[in-house]
Amino acid sequence: MNWEDSVKEWQDFADLDFNLKQELKELAKDPQALKEAFYAPMEFGTAGMRGVMGPGINRMNIYTVRQATEGLANFMDTLNPEDKQRGVAISFDSRYHSQEFALEAAGVLGNHDIPTFVFDSMRPTPELSFTVRELDTYAGIMITASHNPKQYNGYKIYGPDGGQMPPMESDRITEYIRKVTDIFGVKALTQGQLRGKGLMTLIGEDIDQKYLAQVKTVSINHDLIKKYGADMKLIYSPLHGTGKVVGGRALENAGFKDYTMVPRQAIADPEFGTTPFPNPEFAQTFDLAIELGKKQQADLLIATDPDADRLGAAVRLPNGDYKLLTGNQIAAVILEYILTAHDEAGDLPKNAAAVKSIVSSELATRIAEAHGVEMIDVLTGFKYIADQIKHYEETNEHTFMFGFEESYGYLVRPFVRDKDAIQGIVLLAEIAAYYRSKGQTLYDGVQNLFTTYGYHEEKTISKDFPGVDGKAKMAAIMEKVREERPDHFDDVAVVETQDFLSQTKYADNGETSPIELPKADVLKFKLADGSWIAIRPSGTEPKIKFYIGAVGESEEATLKKIENYEKAIDGLIN
Repeated sequence: MNWEDSVKEWQDFADLDFNLKQELKELAKDPQALKEAFYAPMEFGTAGMRGVMGPGINRMNIYTVRQATEGLANFMDTLNPEDKQRGVAISFDSRYHSQEFALEAAGVLGNHDIPTFVFDSMRPTPELSFTVRELDTYAGIMITASHNPKQYNGYKIYGPDGGQMPPMESDRITEYIRKVTDIFGVKALTQGQLRGKGLMTLIGEDIDQKYLAQVKTVSINHDLIKKYGADMKLIYSPLHGTGKVVGGRALENAGFKDYTMVPRQAIADPEFGTTPFPNPEFAQTFDLAIELGKKQQADLLIATDPDADRLGAAVRLPNGDYKLLTGNQIAAVILEYILTAHDEAGDLPKNAAAVKSIVSSELATRIAEAHGVEMIDVLTGFKYIADQIKHYEETNEHTFMFGFEESYGYLVRPFVRDKDAIQGIVLLAEIAAYYRSKGQTLYDGVQNLFTTYGYHEEKTISKDFPGVDGKAKMAAIMEKVREERPDHFDDVAVVETQDFLSQTKYADNGETSPIELPKADVLKFKLADGSWIAIRPSGTEPKIKFYIGAVGESEEATLKKIENYEKAIDGLIN
């Protein structure tokens, strides 16, 4: 069936959802937009699916949600009865249609006699991960598009360990989803039918209390918090999302009483009215927090994205202005604090390990090495960090201390198996209290790290490739770079090229060696000055990400390197 036939099928379907029917009529006035909505089915990868909401097989709507859930249900039908009856936990964020999609998923699973445990209102992604583990469900579904603009929504599947479904199971589920060709033929029970049959259990405050009790264990030095944190002024913004449900309570439980939630951004607004891009790595998301922070002379500003798995922060400078920290800097100060605290307490495990993605800062590696801790690199995607934690639990090879990705995702304690911004706000507030006890700020803490371990600066550049031809353009760029395999960037020699697709390292002397990680469409270049550059197509969005990690003798020199390497990348792909 070509895309025009698919459009006609939707137009002719008598029971098409009323709102989608009206949107389809409007969409038909724009042939290119219509084609993009129907030219191919939504891709379901290892991170689930994410896309613009609207009518079409390439859009997020009740029918594509039912289709994906039918694939999961058909997969679960192949399990032994005990695993199938463990059921599925379901949560959702504040976006348009999120609760509707969650209930549709529950309805499809219920039609297969699979029990579901559905939150009564929005909850964070990390709490969903915790819930899978706490209730011992076989799987979890999170309806969210994380930090994307309001037009987007998404669907993520979690496995029995609370991490995103690992590749083997994910690939099998994808196969089942692709077999669901009759998108309008998927049956879903109503909420009333589900409750009547005992196939849906509402959850909420009961899980909140258990999750928050675990978050309380993230704090390390309670006396420090009591002395320097109780009256420390904090500003917290949940960016119109799920963090408002448990974020403030987590701070209070830890002993941070003097915090203010940004009023306008504490509204669960699917329009994201104060910030079109609700991503805490963007400076604009902190505008209201900074305004409030200056009025209160707050020590620390914290923001979490709408599903509360990512955390950004800004710290007050001596002149009263605020400076945003990068995800890598936040991770570095957290890791240094954790390892130093355990070193001083004399209880740092001999087999301690931290885990980061291959495109995250090497500053964290230097910190780990200084404390005698091994740093493990994994592919991008927090499920790979979750896999390491599971492996450590099974083998006792290492004790997990901390995991992070440069994209503002951190995990302190592994009772969650995904990045957890709620854990992050509690520990970062404690770290701010620690520097306050020394008459310093978190910004001073970052500068101390640079002085000790060298100046490290990073930058991520995203190039968008939307539309029908976007995927082909991305593939062509990756093929071109692989064929040319540059031997220098800005006159700095490449000493090693890592191709994670061929799982091969290419040294500048011609020698090759294997990469002991799963295949991935990623290239990473290690440079003679200790800097590095990586190229990775996004797994959830139509974009290629270019990562630059520069090392230098001063902040100015390191930033200049970033600028020069960025120009070299432009020359490489254009």
